[in-house]
Amino acid sequence: MAHALPERTGRHPGWPARLGALRVSAGVVELRPVRLRDASAWSDIRIRDERILAPWEPSAPGSWAQRNAVVEWPARWLLLRSAGRRGTALPFAVTVDGRLVGQVMVGNVVREPLLSAYVGYWCDSRVSGAGVTTAAVAQVIDHCFSAVGLHRLEATVRPENAASMRVLEKLGFRREGLFERYLDVDGAWRDHLCFAMTVEEVPGGGIVGRLVGGGLAERV
Repeated sequence: MAHALPERTGRHPGWPARLGALRVSAGVVELRPVRLRDASAWSDIRIRDERILAPWEPSAPGSWAQRNAVVEWPARWLLLRSAGRRGTALPFAVTVDGRLVGQVMVGNVVREPLLSAYVGYWCDSRVSGAGVTTAAVAQVIDHCFSAVGLHRLEATVRPENAASMRVLEKLGFRREGLFERYLDVDGAWRDHLCFAMTVEEVPGGGIVGRLVGGGLAERV
């Protein structure tokens, strides 16, 4: 896959963008920019899945219900949209058959000479294990290494989060090491494993092509 550098440094191309679509067992997976009207669906999923999501997310003031209430979304959306416009992040909503089911966040986008970013994600438990997260992140990786012009993507995950590590390994991320007491998560400083991928490690047909070739997704 070609490594395309943007014409204007200091901002990334490829935003806003719509990505997809890939069919998995749960339905058709697509990505789009987050929207203000995502508030109710976002809050419903987050509050219902507190037990599943809270152990892996950074600590923050207030209760989980307070932080994920509908009224909290507009301010969060404004921050995400602003970061996207500045070129420091790519905040994607993940949809299945048009319904919001999660997010993929490419953050801390650094231009020359690093051309790097991190990727994080979460997904509705009702579609977990159905290939949605893997398909969504695969599309974002290919976008980052083509239109956005990045060279390296990182992802950090707690060693206890076996499901997230399976996603990263399935996508081709390699484990680089352990960051001790790296992030304040769920009320304590937690160790995180660092996974990474560079554009040289992406096969000719992209990460999506590898998923399709392996029978894990179908192009729509």
